[in-house]
Amino acid sequence: MWALARLRNRTAPPQGADFDGRVTLGALLQPGDDRGRWSAWRAAAVEGYVIAVKEGGIESANCYSLTWRDTHLEVALRPDAPPRERVILEVTPRVREWAKSQGWDWSAPTLSRELVGRWCYFEGWLFFDSGHADEAEHTVPGRARNWRATAWEIHPVTYLKVMR
Repeated sequence: MWALARLRNRTAPPQGADFDGRVTLGALLQPGDDRGRWSAWRAAAVEGYVIAVKEGGIESANCYSLTWRDTHLEVALRPDAPPRERVILEVTPRVREWAKSQGWDWSAPTLSRELVGRWCYFEGWLFFDSGHADEAEHTVPGRARNWRATAWEIHPVTYLKVMR
């Protein structure tokens, strides 16, 4: 559990050699059991439409805090993509604080206002969220309660930019 929390709470932005150039949003959305497709020790740069921005739940990685919570960005290749065609990207409280020190407001309300409906570019660390593998189309195809394409995420996001 602590190893997963450490991966979720990385704060160092990835460097050039950390990026897996094979990872694109399209590649993350490719069907099939993808548990071993990528590495959580690598980073990714993806582009896509932000469909929704939501506050994450209370979780151990954030010491069960009621206020220090991740922000979930639902990203897809088209603005009307259903949940099963979306990838989850997460901005963590630690990275949000770092962004604030850079003069960037990565709060959930600001990200929602600035990103939803827009084509954006993101960088960050890959992470397989095994806690959601049973709710992802790639690992349990056709399951009624699937609300995402894959359990792979960019978590944490360390850079973002609106492209158009």
